[in-house]
Amino acid sequence: MPRKTVMTRDDIRRTLARIAHEIIEQNKASQDLVLVGIRTRGAPLAGRLAALIENFAGLKPPVGALDITRYRDDIPSSERHPTIQHHGIPNSIDGKSIVLVDDVLYTGRSIRAAMDALIDLGRPRSIQLAVLIDRGHREMPIRADYVGKNMPSARRETIQVHLEETDGADEVAIVSTASHKPAEGGNEEVSSLKRSHHGVSR
Repeated sequence: MPRKTVMTRDDIRRTLARIAHEIIEQNKASQDLVLVGIRTRGAPLAGRLAALIENFAGLKPPVGALDITRYRDDIPSSERHPTIQHHGIPNSIDGKSIVLVDDVLYTGRSIRAAMDALIDLGRPRSIQLAVLIDRGHREMPIRADYVGKNMPSARRETIQVHLEETDGADEVAIVSTASHKPAEGGNEEVSSLKRSHHGVSR
């Protein structure tokens, strides 16, 4: 399958630095800021952004990771986790400014599921969204507040995000696949993720 690298390690580094500056500007180094990464690759991205925010503004926000399986509308209820799976999120998110972090924004269904999960954990003051890649094809009225790169793509194409923490290297590539629409899953292309173990579109 044709594969094209669209972001290198340096591209990703510069992009995350820009997003971190934008988050600081938008939130004015708020003490109530919390970064929550959507597993799998949103979690390490959230950690990197938190470290950059600390470096630039002297304030490191809490970082959490969220498993949205229970809230996905494309997975049978029998396969969903009975409780919210999360790590590092403060006991109370009431009144917090939450920045959800994910690698690829696609249909918007994963983000909707993540917001449902957060609301079940508490009542945040606001929920913002930061993504490394926005590939379009929205099926929900979801818009990212912070976008690393807009990458228009065909539905037959897959966006692969590789990160050092999960894959041993930093890279974003676009791959032409079969002409049918990808399955919604992991976060939104679970079948592709199970086959390749690569970061894919959400």
